[in-house]
Amino acid sequence: MPDFGLVFYNLPGHDLERFVTFASESGFTCAEIPVTRIWDHGDLDVAQAQARALHELLAAHGMHLSALSAGNDFIQPDDSALAAQVDRLCEICRLARLAGTSMVRIDGGHPKDTVAEDHWFTRIVQGLRQIRPFIEAEGFTLALDNHGLVTNDADFQARVFDAVGSPNLGANLDTMNYRWRGHDLPTVERFYRVIAPYVRHTHIKDGRGSRATYQGTVLGQGELNLLSALDALVAVSYRGPWLVEYEGQTDHEAGYRAGLDWLHAHVLA
Repeated sequence: MPDFGLVFYNLPGHDLERFVTFASESGFTCAEIPVTRIWDHGDLDVAQAQARALHELLAAHGMHLSALSAGNDFIQPDDSALAAQVDRLCEICRLARLAGTSMVRIDGGHPKDTVAEDHWFTRIVQGLRQIRPFIEAEGFTLALDNHGLVTNDADFQARVFDAVGSPNLGANLDTMNYRWRGHDLPTVERFYRVIAPYVRHTHIKDGRGSRATYQGTVLGQGELNLLSALDALVAVSYRGPWLVEYEGQTDHEAGYRAGLDWLHAHVLA
C-alpha cells in the first residue's frame, strides 16, 4: 500500500498537534515537517528532545515522518560559510533519525549578489560532495528539491546528481514548481520524465501560471497534466511516498483532503 502524506505548510493556525490530528483524521499516513518546528539554531539537546517528541506524536496518531525539510543553502560566498551549512545539515540528519526518518528534503540554495550565477552549480556540488561520506556511512537520503530560482530545472538537477554520484542523493519532485519557475507546459512534462529516475520523495501540487501570476489550486483543477508526472514515476517503479501540497488561499483543510482523494483515485487506480 503506498504511503500518502501531506506537507506541513499553508495551514494557518495549526500547531504540530492540531496538524497531526487533522492529518490522521483525514486519512494521511505520513507528513513532511520543517526542521524549524523542532530546531531553530538553538540548543541541540532541546532539539533532540523535540525530535523524539515529534516521533511519538506521529506514532500516537498512526503516522510517521516522511521527511524532515532542512532549508539549507549551499550557495555561499566562501568555503567557511559552505562548511557551516554542511555541518548544520549533518545535525539535521541526526534530528531526522530521532524523529523517525532517514529522509531529509534539501534545497540547493538561493541567489545572492555575493555569488556569481556561474558558480551556483559548483557550490551546490561542493556542498553535496562534502556531506556525501556522512550520509552514505550513516544511511541517510537527501532529496534535492526543485525549489526557488536555482534548482528549478530538471536538467540542472540531473547534472548535480551525476556530478556528485551518490546513491544516497536523489530528488524531491514538486510537480508545480517547474511551472512556477516559468517553464512552459511541454517543458514541465519533459522535466517529469528527466527527473523521475532520481525521485525519492514527492510534493504533488497543482496550480496555474508562474511567478507573479501563479495561483495554487486543488489537485486536478490547475493547468498541469499531473497524470504525466504519475506515469513518469510509475514507469521507473517509484516506491516512495506521495505527498499532497496545497497552495490555495482559502479552504486549506478542504484543499488537502481533496488532494488526498485525487491521489487515491489516480495512484491506486
